[in-house]
Amino acid sequence: MLITIDHVLAKTEVRQLRQELDAASWQPGAATAGTLAQAVKHNEQLADGSELAVRLGQQILRRLAATPLFISAALPRTIYPPKFNRYQGGGSYGAHVDSALMFLPGSQEQMRTDLSATLFLAEPEEYDGGVLEVEGPFGVQEVKLPAGDMVLYPSSSLHRVTPVTRGARVASFFWMQSLVQDEAERTLLFDLDQSVQQFTPLLAPDDMRLVQLTGVYHNLLRRWGRP
Repeated sequence: MLITIDHVLAKTEVRQLRQELDAASWQPGAATAGTLAQAVKHNEQLADGSELAVRLGQQILRRLAATPLFISAALPRTIYPPKFNRYQGGGSYGAHVDSALMFLPGSQEQMRTDLSATLFLAEPEEYDGGVLEVEGPFGVQEVKLPAGDMVLYPSSSLHRVTPVTRGARVASFFWMQSLVQDEAERTLLFDLDQSVQQFTPLLAPDDMRLVQLTGVYHNLLRRWGRP
């Protein structure tokens, strides 16, 4: 399931992040890539653990916590601290699958990557190319969103970023371990939760149809969730 989430960041927040990121020092992205990814990763990244990366990442996490659609779709247990990258001058990232397990920064705790996210920080008209292509059961889906919008997709998906031939593509990216590991179960819960949200303003809070539907959601989450 690939989901786009609009307005994770307001335009004013995007401008503030971009002012700081555009003035930052960037390092070659291949330095943080795995053995196979080094050959296909051609971009720049903000240094992991830098004061700027940590501060802006925490700002994004606060906004995600206040975004109901993200919570509904991801059911996050653990979120890897957001990272930042930039593609320009022909930069690209060839086809790859994200690592299944990652150590959380500064600890020996591992997390499983169930979902990957890209939060766009440059408007589509600022650059040519830079399309995120995600392969799924129905073919390749192309994603190039307005600044402040985010895409969420399974980390198991083969994906790539096409070469940026003009301007710069700036984004934040990160991974999540979900409370519900199975993608099909997570998708069913998301669809059910969205139905509950649509019926809620139409029915009284004590309407048994709404009560029962909500009960089904929580009982399925109780069955499938793994805190």
